Amino acid sequence: MAGMKDIRNIVILTGAGVSAESGIDTFRTAGGLWERYDPEEVATAQAFARDPGKLLRFYDMRRGSLDDKQPNAAHKALGKLDAEWQGEFLIVTQNVDNLHELGGAQRVLHMHGEHNSALCTSCESRTLWRGSLADRPPCPSCGDRALRPDVVLFGEMPYHMDRIHAALRGADLFVSIGTSGAVYPAAGFVRDARELGAKTLELNLDPSDGSHWFGDARHGPATEVVPHWVEEMLGE
Repeated sequence: MAGMKDIRNIVILTGAGVSAESGIDTFRTAGGLWERYDPEEVATAQAFARDPGKLLRFYDMRRGSLDDKQPNAAHKALGKLDAEWQGEFLIVTQNVDNLHELGGAQRVLHMHGEHNSALCTSCESRTLWRGSLADRPPCPSCGDRALRPDVVLFGEMPYHMDRIHAALRGADLFVSIGTSGAVYPAAGFVRDARELGAKTLELNLDPSDGSHWFGDARHGPATEVVPHWVEEMLGE
């Protein structure tokens, strides 16, 4: 992209579209999770208070669905960029899967939490977790049977917002990959980046709801457009 030589610090926002080609269900596209499940029943703090078992079973299902999923070419390309980029670099993902890490990326923030983590509502400790939560196992730290998925439910504040805004303030380039552009606060990052003087790029299957905010946009499958862009950034 134009002016690439002036880019040192990169912030990348990723959404469900970057993992869709690995077989991870999207949320808002046709046939997505929110057409099959009512988020008011399985993805809010009120739902957890009303019927914790139902929410825990839903997230047990989602966690179990990761077992056979592998990173695709987009994840691997971003892992390569992370490893080779000499400036500041951060992937801010809305995804709760671990495919960025499996693809080799290390500089990753999960703003919506992670499926393979459990949060104790008693002592607020976090634990790597791959099993079931529906049978209410004890917290490894305090012993209370108060574990819940370590994911951001509707109505809760996303994680790491201070770190994300700090990264945006220092970014020369902001890239959005595989996002709908409809979910805030992430949907507002492009405007924040623009106001702070960063170049902006959208890589998405189709134009997102916020596509008009980007200075440049490339559309197509993530496994095609992301590796091509990474090759360009690395001068390959």
